[in-house]
Amino acid sequence: MNDGDVEVFLSLVERHRRYLYNLALRLTGNEQDAKDVVQDSLLNAYLGLEQFEGRADLRTWLNRILVNSALNHLRSLRRRPDVNAPQPIADVVDTVASSYPDPERLVASADWRRHVSAAMNTMSPLERVTFALRHFDGCSINEIAQTVGISNTAAKQHIFRAVRKMRVALEPHWIGR
Repeated sequence: MNDGDVEVFLSLVERHRRYLYNLALRLTGNEQDAKDVVQDSLLNAYLGLEQFEGRADLRTWLNRILVNSALNHLRSLRRRPDVNAPQPIADVVDTVASSYPDPERLVASADWRRHVSAAMNTMSPLERVTFALRHFDGCSINEIAQTVGISNTAAKQHIFRAVRKMRVALEPHWIGR
C-alpha cells in the first residue's frame, strides 16, 4: 500500500467515523465497547482494503466489517460472564422535541432508555444487530441480510424475534393500558 492509499483511507475514516461509532454504540450498548469495535473494524478494513472490489458501496462494506466485529464482540461477552453487562444506550429513544425539557420528561426519557437497553440485552447478538439495523438505521431486509451475511428469511426471523422480545419487555411500562 502506498502513501496515497493511506491518505484515501484516512479520508474515508474521517467521513464515516461518526456513523460507524453510532452504529457500534447501538449494537454493543456501551461507549468503550463501541470504541473497541470501531477500532477493530477500521483495522480490519485497512488490512483488507486491497480486497475491496468496488462492486458494493463502500459504506455497505464498512457496515459489514463493523457488524462482524460487533457480533464477535457480543459473542465473546456472552462467553465471559465476568464482563459487565452493557450500560444503557443514551441515544436509543428520542424524546419529543422541546426547547425546554422539564425534569419529569427527562426522568421519563431516562426510564425508557433503561427499559429499551434492558430489552436489547435479552436479545441474541444477531437479533440485536438486525433489530438495530432495521429500526435505528432504517436498513432494508436485503441490506441487513447482505451486511450480516444471512438470507433474507433469516434476517426477517431475527428481526421478528427481536421485536417480540422488545414488546414483551416494554409491555408492562406502557401508559394508558
